[in-house]
Amino acid sequence: MFKRILRFFVIILVLAVLVVVVGGIVGFNFLRDNGIKQYFATMKPPAATVSTTIAKPSSWTPGVEAIGTVRAVRGVDLTVETTGIVKDILFHANQKVAANAVLLQLDDAVERADLDAQKAQAALDQVSLTRAIELTRRGVGSDSTLDTARAAASASASQVTKLQAVLDQKQLTAPFGGTVGIPKIDIGQYMAPGTAVVTLQDLDTMRVDFSVPEQQLPLLKIGQTVRLGLSGGDMPFAGEIRGIDPKIDPSSRLVNIRAEVANPDGKLTPGQFVQVRVELPEEQNVLSLPQTALTTSLYGDYIFVVQPAKPAGAAPAQPAKPEEKPAAAATDKPADAKPADTMKPAADAMKPAADAMKPAADAAKPADKAAPDAAKPAADPAKPAAEGDKPALVLSQVFVKPGRRNQGMVEIVEGLKAGDEVVTAGQNRLFNGMSVNVDNTIDPTKSANKQADQQ
Repeated sequence: MFKRILRFFVIILVLAVLVVVVGGIVGFNFLRDNGIKQYFATMKPPAATVSTTIAKPSSWTPGVEAIGTVRAVRGVDLTVETTGIVKDILFHANQKVAANAVLLQLDDAVERADLDAQKAQAALDQVSLTRAIELTRRGVGSDSTLDTARAAASASASQVTKLQAVLDQKQLTAPFGGTVGIPKIDIGQYMAPGTAVVTLQDLDTMRVDFSVPEQQLPLLKIGQTVRLGLSGGDMPFAGEIRGIDPKIDPSSRLVNIRAEVANPDGKLTPGQFVQVRVELPEEQNVLSLPQTALTTSLYGDYIFVVQPAKPAGAAPAQPAKPEEKPAAAATDKPADAKPADTMKPAADAMKPAADAMKPAADAAKPADKAAPDAAKPAADPAKPAAEGDKPALVLSQVFVKPGRRNQGMVEIVEGLKAGDEVVTAGQNRLFNGMSVNVDNTIDPTKSANKQADQQ
């Protein structure tokens, strides 16, 4: 009987211990989860570092942009006019030649022989004409004989001129001065009429052909300044509009424009693709920002404006996160202590487990202390900037209406005021009302090489 009672009490004791342990574990997990929720509910995200610029009115040079093709003002692919065998090539690739310089010589032995024979016949006919004139003057010769001699002399002279022209066709000469390309023929090759020999391009002056929509045609006129380059950001070449096609293409609704550009250094090559910009009269008091400041989304284009944070006492200062305030206020109320009081038994039951974990926690303390101490020297240089009297800064998301773009800048038509401080870099993961730190040591609108030279 005694053993049965003892066994009953042991079972009850084991069950009680088990209930206490399970209750302690459940209570610990509940307190831990509640603490984590309260911590993240009241935690503020760290301030993001951004670069900014001040919006201010400035001058703006509008323009008409297009894509053009470069061609030489004088450029041609030279061909031969007659048949023959290539005897001599008198040029090499990329050679600058003068006007009327001989570039190619075909075999002309037969033509030269024919010309010499005809010159002899022309000389004989000229002698016969002189004799006939003398006989007619003396009254011995007839007029018909004189006319025949005169016609024969004239025909012989014309035949000499013809053979000389045929002989000249055996030579290929440069019609104007310029730069020749790579020869397309070899010595000994048989040439047929129209065979291309080489290209000749005058690279001193280039022309650029491009097209613009018909809506922009009233903005253009002869003599306007044109800038062009290999990319929209760098346009080192300048010229003028020389021609505007009076007809608009009915299929594409585009009008062809031609401009001329000086090319003294030979940096432009015929057939090259270029970006063209026709500069229009300058405008004043235009608000513009770097294109990096503008963000495009499905809801529209917007920017982030940096503003001083309002005092903590002002309740409506943070409309972006209204749900955080009741949670923060709820944690300060005394009523929140009641659930904690009801959980005291569970917390008391967990004390042995917490006491068992103290040695491990105490062993981890030196490592925890060492980490902040090691980080202190790195954080100390930043203290003067953080501990200054600068007010806290927050972001305000502003939707704007962009306009024209030019050289990395975009015109803001609506939504921006002069003097606003706008974020130009670091917009990743930014949101309305977020705290930020401004660091303008790096200007994203300039190239890294220029900034390194300045520093």
